[in-house]
Amino acid sequence: MIEDDKRRAAQAAVAEVRDGMLVGLGTGSTVAFAIDALVRARPRIETVATSEDSARKARAGGLVVRDFADVAHVDLTIDGADEIDPQFRAIKGAGGAMLREKIVAAASARMIVIADASKRVATLGAAKLPVEVLPFARAFVAARLTALGARVEPRNGLSDNGNIILDAHFGVMADPAALARAIEEIPGALGHGLFLTEVDAAYIAENGVVTRLERGAASG
Repeated sequence: MIEDDKRRAAQAAVAEVRDGMLVGLGTGSTVAFAIDALVRARPRIETVATSEDSARKARAGGLVVRDFADVAHVDLTIDGADEIDPQFRAIKGAGGAMLREKIVAAASARMIVIADASKRVATLGAAKLPVEVLPFARAFVAARLTALGARVEPRNGLSDNGNIILDAHFGVMADPAALARAIEEIPGALGHGLFLTEVDAAYIAENGVVTRLERGAASG
């Protein structure tokens, strides 16, 4: 049922794609359904991908994937989330691509999150918060995150950028914005999975029914 809900949310979001757009592709299992939907719909678009995995999937389906290094503006980005709260604040990065995802989101005129209903939460913090870290600063950043109240676990492997990822378990976040600022002030912490202002809309599916939630507007 969850996989079906992911697929339905992805298909609903892809309906926003128009010919001529440059579309950002996020990372993860729900985004894979969006890539599949785009491949079937065959809109006349170009894409940029936030991970090598998403780029491979898109190219294999025949989509044009541009190098984001040559891109300054994206029309629409579709991505998943590990958690999203009623204020459209999200935790992302289970797939390890949160730094690239945040850069592409910042370049996007509009960012959509697609998810099954299990990702909706009243308060952020049950999900682990990934932090991308310069390998040189691994122990230092881990210690600083611990001092902020996290239980820190290193993730196996490296990001597509060649950096390590530390998963920080903070629990319920009373002030996500303050936490984000604190992490950003740690030298060697290159990026984190708190997306507090980037999300414009969310397509959430539950038991086969998709609800569109729009920042600053009623759901539809």
